Amino acid sequence: MNYGYFDDKNREYIITNPKTPVKWINYVGTLSFGGIVDHTGGSLITKGDPALNRIVKYIPQLPNSEFKGETLYLRIKEKDGYKVFSPFFVPTLDRYDMYECHVGLGYQKIISEFYNIKTEVTIFVPTGSNVVVRDIKVTNLRDENVEIDIIPVVEFSHFDALKQFTNADWVPQTMTVDAERKDDGTVVLKQYAFMKKEYENNFFTSNYPADSFQTDRKLFLGDNEYGTWKNPLELQNPSLSNYEARRGDNIAAILHKMGTITPNETVRIATQLGQSEPDKIDNSIEKYKDFINVNKAFNELSQFWDDYLSKMYFETPDTAFNSMINIHNPRQCHTTLNWSRYLSLYQLGLGARGLGFRDSSQDVLGILPAVPDEGKKLIEKLLSVQKPDGSAMHQFFPLTMEANEGDSREEGEKQYYGDDHLWIILSVCDYLKETGDYDFLDKEISFYDKELELEEREKATVFEHLKRALDFTKNNTGKHGLPLLGFADWNDTVNLPGDAESVFIANLYGRALLKMISLLTYLGQDELLNEYKKDYEHMKSIVNNNCWDGEWYIRYIEEDGTPIGSKQNQQGQIYTNAQSWSVLSRFASLDRAKTALDSVNKIMNTEFGIKLSHPGYNGFDPNIGGVTTYPPGAKENGGIFLHSNPWVIIAETLLGNGDRAVQYYNQINPAAKNDIIDRYELDPYCYPQNILGDEHPQFGLARNHWLSGTSSWVYQAATKYILGIRPQHTGLIIDPCIPKNWEGFKAVRKFRDSIYNISVRNPDKVSKGVIKMTVDGNQIDGNIVPIFNDNKIHNIKVIMGI
Repeated sequence: MNYGYFDDKNREYIITNPKTPVKWINYVGTLSFGGIVDHTGGSLITKGDPALNRIVKYIPQLPNSEFKGETLYLRIKEKDGYKVFSPFFVPTLDRYDMYECHVGLGYQKIISEFYNIKTEVTIFVPTGSNVVVRDIKVTNLRDENVEIDIIPVVEFSHFDALKQFTNADWVPQTMTVDAERKDDGTVVLKQYAFMKKEYENNFFTSNYPADSFQTDRKLFLGDNEYGTWKNPLELQNPSLSNYEARRGDNIAAILHKMGTITPNETVRIATQLGQSEPDKIDNSIEKYKDFINVNKAFNELSQFWDDYLSKMYFETPDTAFNSMINIHNPRQCHTTLNWSRYLSLYQLGLGARGLGFRDSSQDVLGILPAVPDEGKKLIEKLLSVQKPDGSAMHQFFPLTMEANEGDSREEGEKQYYGDDHLWIILSVCDYLKETGDYDFLDKEISFYDKELELEEREKATVFEHLKRALDFTKNNTGKHGLPLLGFADWNDTVNLPGDAESVFIANLYGRALLKMISLLTYLGQDELLNEYKKDYEHMKSIVNNNCWDGEWYIRYIEEDGTPIGSKQNQQGQIYTNAQSWSVLSRFASLDRAKTALDSVNKIMNTEFGIKLSHPGYNGFDPNIGGVTTYPPGAKENGGIFLHSNPWVIIAETLLGNGDRAVQYYNQINPAAKNDIIDRYELDPYCYPQNILGDEHPQFGLARNHWLSGTSSWVYQAATKYILGIRPQHTGLIIDPCIPKNWEGFKAVRKFRDSIYNISVRNPDKVSKGVIKMTVDGNQIDGNIVPIFNDNKIHNIKVIMGI
């Protein structure tokens, strides 16, 4: 069944059937204020931290047909009462004549027709504000007059999200709503948990006179809540009861009587849901009572995305490729920058995890061309939760900056992840290449120590933070000289006892060393440069002497010397990341690199992407850990974990295999799943975390949408390695690795205050190799375009060949 289509001209995906297999969502606003809006109008809005400052109650585990967080009812006056329905389809489930949910860049627009009444609702957060605006337009399509009421409804949550669901006494006793009538007839409903009464209130209001309101769910649903969201009994009364809740399940429902609407007439109101200090609420809401300001704010949101997406733009022979890299993939990168793995319909934002050190360090890499300053801010936060010994806390809560060790807290003395601290080296070095902000290396940032107040903690320069990260790995190795695994590395689910060693961390360490070697070469710091070159060669030798298994690299070595990811193993014989990262680190020789990647292609590849390991473990093994809690083919246990796919793509481009790289790219492109949604299920406009593998009976089923490191790395794989345009310390390198049948491509890249118009031709039908490059008509040696910093446009022409 088809559920919608891509509209690239308007940069939207348009859902035309609300009965999607699972809820499809969009994000509005940012982590500072915003959250999720689903395709039937439900919302989950937070400010600053979804675990510690949640505003709306949204329960993903309820059936898709149920009310979740927020909705809109329309009420038509009939002879014998009222016809009540939701133009969002859910929760009333009335038959619709037309339904469209326009999934846009930072907004959701739902257009529907029920009973010859057309409704258009645009939902967005004005840039920099603490309010969600819902711009509601209702049009009478009938040939006769009709009397219509508009009733928007929100259900509030306790600000401590987990307590909302675990404390059924204290939470309802603290919840309160006050109503304030304004001179213009509007009403402002102020909701708060009692302890926040004086300094932070949620609010809900509109810009149209309110007939009445309700703030208690029990009264709104009616009959002691044996009324339902599908049929709220109080909406059969002429007006709501104007009750100000003193406890219980707080809602905000406002009844607007729009009067008689003539044929083809449109009425319009705007609601606002936000949070502010009590004495600032009136000023906050006044602005968006005016439709001029609502229109202006929506235009400003569009202008933000115009600017964001203009930093890189590509035209290739592949339209699906263009759609993802020009619109949906960079949008998803912006989302993961804000939300990491914290708040989606799968990562529920209830406090079990915050922003991940490893996760956010990688997310930064996907947004540096567009918003490097935002990347820098996040890098600084990440460095502030690095420990003095160079390792890092696993995650932190953005509102309080309190950090913890993640699931490793369960493992006694091994309360660290062996890879976390190394990712930030990649982030900082790529930030420097993008911006030239080398003074950042001298900025002092504190280390994390939860036993000390902030002002008492040790500080060091950013450069020192990076050195300590490398030193921690160098000084924490096992019997074979490989880095110790700790609780886990990137693959959280393999948790080996004792002093197990990780080949992945060895390769990540190698790549981090390469980044630092490049930086130190540019800075001319020869003494440390020579040291790091020796460290690199030392680890390269260890990996190649201990980890080659004949046709691929092993993945782990247990404390007793037993390899994992080896032909010796009956299950988990080969792991993808050991092959791709041995190429990314450049530890693998050319012959071994080719052999390892060919093994991935032969053993691991499927029509829906590359599996993480093979074959799957078929039974729980506490000595292996969490990976064995999944059935074969699911998640890390032989599933298609998409995050690892772009690493293989990058590795293939380093070997010049453009055809295979783009084949792998196309296999996981969610847009390519639009015609098989009943099998795939998830939103086709964003990358999921995983797809069930071919050992699973539901092979091809995707899960965990939006918040995945896949987003950043696929964007990098496509733009930096397939199209080959990536910053260096000395300029912008152009090193494409494309399918042989591509005749070329065009690109626009804004870099260091200049615009580079790039045209690449491939007359000899090769995948890799640049034989000629001109810059503004002048031929240059090599394939690195100089840094201009002149606010001008420069034209670069590239001829590929061998």
